Amino acid sequence: MGQPVAILIAVDTGQGALSCRESLVELADLAKTAGIAVKACISQQRDTPHPSLYLGAGKLDEVAEQLAGVDIVIADDELKPRQQKALQERFKCKILDRTSLILDIFAQRAQTHEAKIQVELAQLTYLSTRLTRLWTHLSRLGGGVGTRGPGETQLEVDKRLIRARIKTLKVQLARVRKNRDTHRKARGQRPHSVGAIVGYTNAGKSTLFNKITNSDVVQQDALFATLDPTTRRLQLPDAPPVLVTDTVGFIQKLPTMLIDAFYATLESVYEADFFIHVVDVSSPHWLVHIETTQSVVQANDHPVFYVFNKSDQLDGSVDLDSLALPYSPKYVMSAHNPADIDRLKAALATFIAQFEHILVIPVPHTRADIRNLLYKHGRVIADVTRETHSDITVSIQPTIGEKIKGQL
Repeated sequence: MGQPVAILIAVDTGQGALSCRESLVELADLAKTAGIAVKACISQQRDTPHPSLYLGAGKLDEVAEQLAGVDIVIADDELKPRQQKALQERFKCKILDRTSLILDIFAQRAQTHEAKIQVELAQLTYLSTRLTRLWTHLSRLGGGVGTRGPGETQLEVDKRLIRARIKTLKVQLARVRKNRDTHRKARGQRPHSVGAIVGYTNAGKSTLFNKITNSDVVQQDALFATLDPTTRRLQLPDAPPVLVTDTVGFIQKLPTMLIDAFYATLESVYEADFFIHVVDVSSPHWLVHIETTQSVVQANDHPVFYVFNKSDQLDGSVDLDSLALPYSPKYVMSAHNPADIDRLKAALATFIAQFEHILVIPVPHTRADIRNLLYKHGRVIADVTRETHSDITVSIQPTIGEKIKGQL
């Protein structure tokens, strides 16, 4: 079976962070990631999408003229159920929208049990509002003695099955989240600062994560290569080790149901002590990418360190320092340059050190384990021996200091 071929369609309302043309380019990248070849991109300027057809009737005729050899028509927005049904009846082929395409990519990328549950839950939630009366025969089920009556239409059966499956998936996901919460609480007892790597999809987050932690997380030049959060230890120069979590990337018009389904994944973002925001500066839309990520992550009071990645692909005429003035502290680099990786680690150590507090912790002479933790995870300034204990003055991350004091 050959590669499916698609036509991309869009309504140009003149609104949004990306222009219609730029959004279609991103949609084409999504199609490529899903294994779909793009034959043509067709857009129409309108104040709003047609309520029933998405595009105007005349523009639909233009699309129909190019349908030879086309398997799929993909809309750049989330289609209403009636729009999707109207397009399917008009073109007699599969109709997808941006949401269903992203869901399909997530389904292809899901590897772990948790990711598969989350994707299926999002897909069924999306599908549940789009079941239509395609069963024109309205076949009745359940005839015979003791079951006489109107029975159920196939549509009703489908809806009931989907509701039951969604309920089952939510129970399974609750179990997974409970297990994750147990692991997270256990990890929370360990005296480490925790950082989350965030950013737009395909910004190079996983590549950077692998380089700084010596890990082997999947890294591809593709959208949404990483779905599951992975946490590894990062040893910084002349500084205590920290934990770093690689996370799923974000994108324009990310489906709300997908954000809801992946809440367990995003918990690792919200509970981090600081963010490492990776930005692909080789993209002409890197400012939009920053805004998109910020709108989902909502850093609030979390410290953010910006990593402007892929600088090796920049045009030499670009004055990044002046363009990126609002984003500080930052480091411009290429994840493929070993020297840049070393300098980034030093910059991160300096960044994290500024949040340290000075504490004086009385440590009993019998608690050598606490003494070792303070020396390992902090910068000991003074160690004064008393009769029953030692007063250790240490510069340390507040969260780590509290965890260690809690073990006394």
